[in-house]
Amino acid sequence: MAEATRQEADTMAATINTYLNFKDTAAQAMDFYRSVFGGELQRSTFAEYQVSEDPAEQDKIMHSMLTTPSGQVLMAADTPNSMEYSAPAGHSLSVSGDDEAELRGYWEALAGSGSEIVPLAQSPWGDSFGMCIDGFGVTWMVNIAGAPAAAGSPEDGSAARSDAVGEPSGL
Repeated sequence: MAEATRQEADTMAATINTYLNFKDTAAQAMDFYRSVFGGELQRSTFAEYQVSEDPAEQDKIMHSMLTTPSGQVLMAADTPNSMEYSAPAGHSLSVSGDDEAELRGYWEALAGSGSEIVPLAQSPWGDSFGMCIDGFGVTWMVNIAGAPAAAGSPEDGSAARSDAVGEPSGL
């Protein structure tokens, strides 16, 4: 019985991590994300793992991982020249929580490096929500739970609850 418990304790739960691909800007992108979210950044180049004999690829990022102070993980790599690169499309990264100052800081940095798609403002579900594309072409959604309402209030019933059906959620 003790053996089974020890084996269970040694087992790592499966997780879903975001892994971004860039043409040649993974190092700059991950430095930027570390400046936005904080945390520890690790990276390895193509040269370190001898994955390419092409001298032009030696400084490319084979793997990088940012672990934020809250334990969130964001990974990225450069696409090898031998593979076709497609710019990010059809997905978004979602950052959500209830610390308004923290999330507005993320929003300002991400949107400030690129462009706003949906300005950060009061949403129909009662939170503040915005979408932007950062300077590296990655689409972000920021949702601030329970942020002060610009119109309507929970007291008069005109604002939606933050757990209402239809609220966007991220992993």
